[in-house]
Amino acid sequence: MTATPAPALSALSGQFESIFGSAPDGVWQAPGRVNLIGEHTDYNEGFVLPFAIDKAAKVAVRLRGDSCVRLLSTLGEQGLVETETTALAPGSAKGWTKYPLGVVWALGQLGLDVPGFDLLMDSDVPLGAGLSSSHAIECAVITALNDLTGAGLGLEDMVLATQRAENEFVGAPTGIMDQSASLRGSKGHAVFLDCRNQSVQLIPFDPREAGLVLLVIDTKVSHSHADGGYASRRESCEVGAQVLGVTALRDVGIGDLEEASGLLDSTTFRRVRHIVTENDRVLQTVERLTADGPAHIGLLLDASHASMRDDFEISCPELDLAVETSRAHGAIGARMTGGGFGGSAIALTPVGHEQEVRDAVVRAFAAAGFTTPDVFTVTPAAGAARLA
Repeated sequence: MTATPAPALSALSGQFESIFGSAPDGVWQAPGRVNLIGEHTDYNEGFVLPFAIDKAAKVAVRLRGDSCVRLLSTLGEQGLVETETTALAPGSAKGWTKYPLGVVWALGQLGLDVPGFDLLMDSDVPLGAGLSSSHAIECAVITALNDLTGAGLGLEDMVLATQRAENEFVGAPTGIMDQSASLRGSKGHAVFLDCRNQSVQLIPFDPREAGLVLLVIDTKVSHSHADGGYASRRESCEVGAQVLGVTALRDVGIGDLEEASGLLDSTTFRRVRHIVTENDRVLQTVERLTADGPAHIGLLLDASHASMRDDFEISCPELDLAVETSRAHGAIGARMTGGGFGGSAIALTPVGHEQEVRDAVVRAFAAAGFTTPDVFTVTPAAGAARLA
């Protein structure tokens, strides 16, 4: 990850001290992520290929001698929130605070006695954009608490603890992809994750070296994983696996789809077909990145978007327009990224054409009467770490 400038760290520490009365014990950060390819495959025990990005959540933390937790965001959300570690239960927190408090609750479920603490959070990960702003907060907090309490949790432990926080405390039925990318990311690499066993392989992914940039197009259509759309897709996948007699859709291959079409209703079949073909696209993308580099994955990105649009039905008009316009104006491949129903698209674009793509997308959104999107570049960055 690009190093945070010393003045920014000093500013966060200084703000903490002015608010809470003394300096923090330290400052930690964890990045958001872009999923290059592999959407909704994680909770089906399949394959994903995300990467950590150079936008992150930062937390300044100081442990307390009691069970009081005080939380404040520099973004001005909610004001100072105060609670007790002993009062935490699913549904007991609102807004952004449910993410750090969910981590505390999940650690408690593991039998760890987390003391009270003061925390000041800052983040430049866009909210609701499908770049995992919530997991960035969770991963920064669990990294800080693991360091400060000497809990000795490994990366796998922290991945599963933050997933439990999301699933049971926040109420979002997510898999392990987002926190795996945030905790395990490496500069210039994507994280090839097997969601069945958490095995990880870092795959070289440096668009700039290949004469490319990765544009993120934030459509400004906010989404939430705790709503019905995400949960219903997961339920369809579970039904499909049950009917097909497999532990998870990871166990269904391309060659099994013809038989599956005769066993499943048309909607469930299309959901299953997306997962099966998306797993195959992840494996192909890893092969092409390893052998040939980023310039050879564009058609796989396009195919992934078509599958999410038509089979999994998690796109929206804004995402489709962003993808279509990007491709028409020079991107070699584009797809929506994240859980869907809004959020962001990505466009792998030759260096020198990014402004053309950006301008074309903004014009197209204006012509369609959509909210003006944010278009910016991201680069693969390192994972969660202590900064000070």
